[in-house]
Amino acid sequence: MRITSLRLRSYRNYEELHIDFDAGVQIFLGANAQGKTNIIEALYYAAFGRSHRTSSDAELIRMGADGAHIALSFLRHDVPAELSFTFQRGARRRIEYAGSPLKQRELVGILPMVLFSPEDLFLVKGAPALRRRYLDAELSQASPAYYGELLRYTHILRQRAALLKDIRERLAPPDALLPWDTQLAKSAAYIVTRRIAATEQLRALSARVQAVLAAGEELTVSYEIAHAPEGLTSPKDGMTERLELWYNEMFRENRARDIARAATGTGPHLDDLVLSTSGMSLRSYGSQGQQRTGALALKLAELFYLRDRVGEAPILLLDDVMSELDADRRRALLSFIRSEQIQTFITATDAAYFPEERMGTYRYVEAGKIREGK
Repeated sequence: MRITSLRLRSYRNYEELHIDFDAGVQIFLGANAQGKTNIIEALYYAAFGRSHRTSSDAELIRMGADGAHIALSFLRHDVPAELSFTFQRGARRRIEYAGSPLKQRELVGILPMVLFSPEDLFLVKGAPALRRRYLDAELSQASPAYYGELLRYTHILRQRAALLKDIRERLAPPDALLPWDTQLAKSAAYIVTRRIAATEQLRALSARVQAVLAAGEELTVSYEIAHAPEGLTSPKDGMTERLELWYNEMFRENRARDIARAATGTGPHLDDLVLSTSGMSLRSYGSQGQQRTGALALKLAELFYLRDRVGEAPILLLDDVMSELDADRRRALLSFIRSEQIQTFITATDAAYFPEERMGTYRYVEAGKIREGK
């Protein structure tokens, strides 16, 4: 997996940009607010069809321009391909893959990618939604079937919420929930089964990465089903069927509560990924350094997970995280990147964060202009 070029037109603070990339580490240096993160954002957008910074595509269009364009050329399994995105004010975005129109739900997984940004440092101590999003992102990139089921689950959940509100307001009978509950339980059981399997793989991978980043600290990862009784997921044989039966039972038992709240109080949308070291919860008791190392270990474990599932290493994006890590963790991270030979895009404000011997291609960013470093 390798990105070979990026072309931008009227994107953020870039009027026109064309950069070619080799297979190594790509380092973008410059002061804040010069356009470094805009490069990372454009690469991320090409992989996921959305920005990691804003929910509005209109913000991506350069001030004073009517539209914007992103074009990304890449190699996957040594086969050349191109993704392009065209934005027009007041019109729907257009996505093309190899010159043909592409829908958003077909995009995820074409260009596997892992982003680590300052916001991801809150992966350990932040809300459970952050960890669910992390798990769903890697599973969706590795499995179009999972991504499709996740979209289906979200749709059913919204439909059920609307129906719960109607029932609360006496606009629909409670029995109208039955077909939605059956569908939701089946979808929930599928999602949780896949999440648990992925978590077990991540447990081994993150422990391996953690040993590199912080010798002597052992990281464990486990999946926590909200409100689940002990033993629900053991043994693994028949787990999906047991989960489906349990969710149906919970929807029946908690129907009155759900109607009163007009929200579903049981399901994978409430679950969590629990990280611990030496039997201690990192979220509750870990130091800031341990929490940051745990978050980084999870992200790098995601690299290995995707590599195992798709057959080659994904692209790694590191956006302004060098300043957030101490010197030892920076050295360990850069050493890891070198040893794994992963195409990596890094932004930073200072070249001093990197070893004296050059470890890739350096570019300097200033006011939407990029020049090659020596």
